[in-house]
Amino acid sequence: MSDVAAQPQETLWTRTVNSVRRVWQDLGATLDSDAIPAKLDGKAADQLLDRMRACIDSEGGEVSARARAAQLGQYYMGLDSVGRKRFLEILATHFGPDEEAVEKAIGAYHKAPADKKARARQALQDVLTPPRQSLLTQFNALPEGVKFLVDLRADLLRHTKDAPDLADLDHDLERLLVSWFDIGFLELHRITWSSPAALLEKLIAYEAVHEIRSWTDLRNRLDSDRRLFAFFHPRMPMEPLIFVEVALVNGIAGSIQTLLDEDAPIIDPNAADTAIFYSISNTQRGLRGISFGNFLIKRVVEELKSEFPNLKAFSTLSPIPMFRPWLEGIIAEGDPNLLTAEDRKRLKKATGDKFGKGDLLRAVTNGDWAKDGEFSEALRPALLRLCARYLVQEKRKDRPVDPVARFHLSNGAQVERINWLGDVSEKGMRESAGMMVNYLYRLNDIEKNHERFAKNGFVATSSGVRGLL
Repeated sequence: MSDVAAQPQETLWTRTVNSVRRVWQDLGATLDSDAIPAKLDGKAADQLLDRMRACIDSEGGEVSARARAAQLGQYYMGLDSVGRKRFLEILATHFGPDEEAVEKAIGAYHKAPADKKARARQALQDVLTPPRQSLLTQFNALPEGVKFLVDLRADLLRHTKDAPDLADLDHDLERLLVSWFDIGFLELHRITWSSPAALLEKLIAYEAVHEIRSWTDLRNRLDSDRRLFAFFHPRMPMEPLIFVEVALVNGIAGSIQTLLDEDAPIIDPNAADTAIFYSISNTQRGLRGISFGNFLIKRVVEELKSEFPNLKAFSTLSPIPMFRPWLEGIIAEGDPNLLTAEDRKRLKKATGDKFGKGDLLRAVTNGDWAKDGEFSEALRPALLRLCARYLVQEKRKDRPVDPVARFHLSNGAQVERINWLGDVSEKGMRESAGMMVNYLYRLNDIEKNHERFAKNGFVATSSGVRGLL
């Protein structure tokens, strides 16, 4: 394979659409000649409404309803973004619960004697189940139907904030997906350089933390001293739901550029003492709110311990994606205690006594500061201290404001080490001011750390991080 740029996710979506269309056409569900026009208004909307009713009512039997659902799905995939939103609005507004029937069932439940309560409760549950759920489950029964519904929800999520009816539809669909994507149904697989090329292409497109720049880069991440594991759903066998990239090394890594260096020597994985989780990527926007990451890490730790008994430490090398925006905000607010007297002394010396009020904000917003060795060393103690404050002390509702910190701390990890200039890429400087952090999964402490975090937001930290504070 020659080196190529990462495939955009939109290209993958187009391929998925074409694949689903071909499968559904093979079912004999090709759109008929009087297919609904592309512009969804007036007569076209009424025509679509009639087709939805026919599907939901299962007119002509199950086989006919299935074919009609496939036709509706093909039609939806052929619409532009405006048309898809209108399609979802019609489904949401015309096929929700019957409010009058709900009120009647509530009254019947309250009036029901004790020996009839169970039946009345079931009747209430029946009327609370919206008719549109029948259509959603018909899509699920089709080949590639699960992937279609996941992508449909991704479309839906773009509009739920300003459309309450669509938010209700999203709630219905999310509940279905939660049950279909229960962790018990998922399969953990290792992905290697020998995996199908189509799957490897998806890794390149879905990588969300550290861009995979080329096929050579990907091959390096799949070498003998690396591991890549993903969760799959049996109904989506070529679609990773979430994947984690692991480097087998000696000692806890502190620089992503060093870790991903394609020219670095390959080590014997059986001699490694540390597993570094350096990238975790969710791939399906339509599964937002359904968490797999905590289960993935635990399963991968078990796999690695089984394969490499010499492993003693399990740590991440994680970005701090909101640190620089937070830093710029508190500097702009003018907090007088951001710099100590020693900090100011060092910075003045590094700048020839030219470092004054307001220069800190200009310094951290200038991405070139890391290339000035003397100045960056002068800035180092202050930024390490502020980064520790951000990760450990800055909270919202008793939880760290940093999303990556929330994830790993809720899984039972501790903040082990903050790495100065751990990511000097453009993205790393823009988001994290070059900082990276190791979250350590100390196996004997995971449950205790998880419980303390869940109870009161307690952040487990190493003595080194506490020293920075």
